[in-house]
Amino acid sequence: MSEFSAVELIIAKRSKRELSTAEINWLIANYTSGAVADEQMSAMAMAILLNGMNRREIKDLTAAMIASGERLNYPGLSVPTADKHSTGGVGDKITLPLVPLVAAFGVAVPQLSGRGLGHTGGTLDKLESIPGWRASISNVEMQQQLAEVGGVICAAGSGLAPADRKLYALRDVTGTVEAIPLIASSIMSKKIAEGTGSLVLDVKVGSGAFMKDLASARELAKTMVDLGNDSGVNTSALLTDMSTPLGLKIGNALEVEESVEVLAGGGPADVVELTVALAQEMLRLAGKTDIDVAAALKDGRAMDKWRQLISAQGGNPSAKLPVAKHSHTVMAAESGYLGQVDALALGVASWRLGAGRARKEDAVQFGAGIELHAQLGDRVEAGQPLLTLFTDEPERFARAQESLAGGIQITQFAPAARNIILERLGNG
Repeated sequence: MSEFSAVELIIAKRSKRELSTAEINWLIANYTSGAVADEQMSAMAMAILLNGMNRREIKDLTAAMIASGERLNYPGLSVPTADKHSTGGVGDKITLPLVPLVAAFGVAVPQLSGRGLGHTGGTLDKLESIPGWRASISNVEMQQQLAEVGGVICAAGSGLAPADRKLYALRDVTGTVEAIPLIASSIMSKKIAEGTGSLVLDVKVGSGAFMKDLASARELAKTMVDLGNDSGVNTSALLTDMSTPLGLKIGNALEVEESVEVLAGGGPADVVELTVALAQEMLRLAGKTDIDVAAALKDGRAMDKWRQLISAQGGNPSAKLPVAKHSHTVMAAESGYLGQVDALALGVASWRLGAGRARKEDAVQFGAGIELHAQLGDRVEAGQPLLTLFTDEPERFARAQESLAGGIQITQFAPAARNIILERLGNG
């Protein structure tokens, strides 16, 4: 006879009872093996969304998800390891310049990344726009690349937290994506299992983010920081603004272009600011302080590391990137200041142009997306180009423009200056 019953555990959580460590371990092990059915786990996910979990339950849930698969380590590595995780946003290409920048200072970065779904872009989709680059590498290749190059950006192997893979797909179709215990355990089970010594979380706040307000973003960040530190990973979090897109380019190849501009010592100020801030935090947690991080963008060290990183995974860093077949430029209807450039509106428009996917099986158009010609707070004149839309399928322009309606507003007064970094939580 089974030690526990899935139905009894669902009823317990539905009735707001704490689940014990043994109950959580049993639930996750049996869900991974298939003994607990998807419809039962769907009911449990909804009970967790409605009634929550305390810190101990979330810690146990995360540990059980880690235990469902393998845990990586890097025994031959002579340097510290650090990683970053972003909760996702619009124009958030920060991983691309960040990994080579941190690696340039002798801290290895084992960055396991994902694909985009809906209006938020995926790091792997962006990098796959580079001819030849491959996302899937073996654990042996990953170890070797970390030792030789100092960084890797790749897909998580199937052996890492398989319980999370099953639960993640389920949450997406059962209206339980927003449950903080489920978000936190999903992210942290993979990050702890990947074996990094320290971790910086970039928790986005605003219209284009998962967390729309500061209070919920703070709760998620604190939950994840506690999980990391409780598990022996030196963890901190930055709460950063995602009410307006990062940088001037949204879409896969477009965001690679902008990342390369940053690595060449240029690029938009907001992308540079956040890249440098996250690099400083990763290096600090790894024990490296009093470093001029920005200098490595200016003097070519980070660019050299980028070229090594891309080449190591079969990519050609000098190759021409895909360009969309069609473009359409939107002009400013009046003169004034860009008082609102809504991240969600632009993210949805980019997705409708083909830069994202509605289902995980969908293909993306590498050249699709949006280039902004001005950012929040900039002065614009009537008739001036505001943004250019790119797609391979011109019939997509109309629906993309529908999603922009009301998302861009021109005002007679300049808005308050944007703060990219809102708060910091965690170690040190």
